[in-house]
Amino acid sequence: MPRRPGVLPAENLPLILEVLPNADYALLDSGDGEKLEQYGPYRIVRPEGQAIWRRALPERDWANVDAVFTGDTDEEGIGRWRFPKQPLGETWPMTHDGISYLGRFTSFRHVGVFPEQAPHWSHMEGLIRGANRPVKVLNLFGYTGLASLVAARAGAEVTHVDASKKAIGWARENQEIARLSDRPIRWICDDAMKFVEREARRDSRYDIILFDPPAYGRGPKGEVWQLFEDLPAMADLCRQILTPKPLAVVLTAYSIRASFFAIHALMRDIFAGMGGTVESGELIIREKSAGRALSTSLFSRWVAK
Repeated sequence: MPRRPGVLPAENLPLILEVLPNADYALLDSGDGEKLEQYGPYRIVRPEGQAIWRRALPERDWANVDAVFTGDTDEEGIGRWRFPKQPLGETWPMTHDGISYLGRFTSFRHVGVFPEQAPHWSHMEGLIRGANRPVKVLNLFGYTGLASLVAARAGAEVTHVDASKKAIGWARENQEIARLSDRPIRWICDDAMKFVEREARRDSRYDIILFDPPAYGRGPKGEVWQLFEDLPAMADLCRQILTPKPLAVVLTAYSIRASFFAIHALMRDIFAGMGGTVESGELIIREKSAGRALSTSLFSRWVAK
């Protein structure tokens, strides 16, 4: 894949996007390799490798919880949830910015939403509403669909892609719960790389593309994804399937040992000659107890204006 010619986009870094405690979600405390969170009515304890400091709240606050994730954190589902007060079902009702959805106790410690993504969602919503024209959004590695629902509520036509049939089912269920069934969302279970390759051949085009790839993953037919090997090609394909007047491309990277400078340089190279700005940095959650910042992921986004 040859390097693209042209002037590199402007740059804005480091950009730190943070989520503060709110009525829908709060990081209550963190430390000693764990985090204490409030999701709607429930207080939850989960592992957090980056919380290498000491807890700020006393032990009684950490003991007064509804669910604790224990055991292995392997993606194949070895981990378990313990419910100190009373057994809870797999799902519970949650809200993000007025959008209802289901939180979930999954066997790989996730709960059906990544609240640190909220700044990306609000930024995308502003772009959609400010465009004053029809906007098409592609959400790759879309998981349980909160970003897709935010985009659809803002008026966009959304294509949501995930390799997991179960995740697609959860996302469709969330659309029903959010009362957005009348909004145009295509739910597609497919390998993300194969999908964007086909979209490029079909000359399909999108105004906003979100992609949130794992460090390692498998597609529905056993396709293997390796972030450092496959990310450059996927980013280039995302450029290829943009409309003539695109709005943004947003990349988030979790669970990798790298600096945001790496994906920042990649995105500037990919969008050479297109103008705009590449903004890169970290997504953080601001802790309620002591105000510490918990970094959750790296990001880089190209914005047309």
